[in-house]
Amino acid sequence: MTFSGKAVVVTGATSGIGRAAAEAFAREGASVVLVARRATLLDQVVDGISGGGGRAAACAGDVTDDASPERVVQTAIEQFGRIDVLVNAAGIISTGTIESTTDAIWDRMMAVNLRAPFRLMRAAAPHLAERKGAVVNVSSVNGLRSFPGVLAYCVSKAAVDQLTRCAALEMAPLGVRVNAVNPGVTVTNLHRSSGMDEAQYAAFLERSKTTHPLGRPGQPEDVVGMILFLASERASWMTGETIPIDGGRHLTCAR
Repeated sequence: MTFSGKAVVVTGATSGIGRAAAEAFAREGASVVLVARRATLLDQVVDGISGGGGRAAACAGDVTDDASPERVVQTAIEQFGRIDVLVNAAGIISTGTIESTTDAIWDRMMAVNLRAPFRLMRAAAPHLAERKGAVVNVSSVNGLRSFPGVLAYCVSKAAVDQLTRCAALEMAPLGVRVNAVNPGVTVTNLHRSSGMDEAQYAAFLERSKTTHPLGRPGQPEDVVGMILFLASERASWMTGETIPIDGGRHLTCAR
């Protein structure tokens, strides 16, 4: 696959799947706009891509800010003159049951995981239509299956899947494809950022060997290949798909 001459926007681009996707697109010739909150780390990732011969620009800020979608789109147009691909990879997770999930936790989960991708897709839509481009949303196996103890996260990712399907129908007449990937447990900073300490996280990854039929948690690179495929011309007749990349996790019963 080659993305030479194309411009790609990636949110959550300083860690995990987002960072791996941004670096992979750059290796395939794309000009990449990296979006993330941590400006210093964002600049480091951009410098790494540029130092490797790629083209990259930083857009620092919280994806939930009111002005964020327009700022991201403006950065892409000013730096590279177009938007061919949008990858919504920014996301957060929090534990909580129906009794322990506060309004603040619920609202923050929906703001980052659902509202932000929707608003950025809306802002980028005219530019994606000009390029007959593609959107890839990073959802989760939790959007496909129900799991206890992560109520708001599951609901937010199920909503991302439905957003993907609805947007696919609405944007198809514009020539824009919208798909999603649904990873299982993937070794990133997602769970650490939710409050897990190193011992808890190590135990969580060890347990994941038993809950995923292929016997291991995923790595960002396991997911990135599908993101690039869905963004490429090789997937030109695919839209509205929510694709598990989860070591078989979606096939199992809750345990």
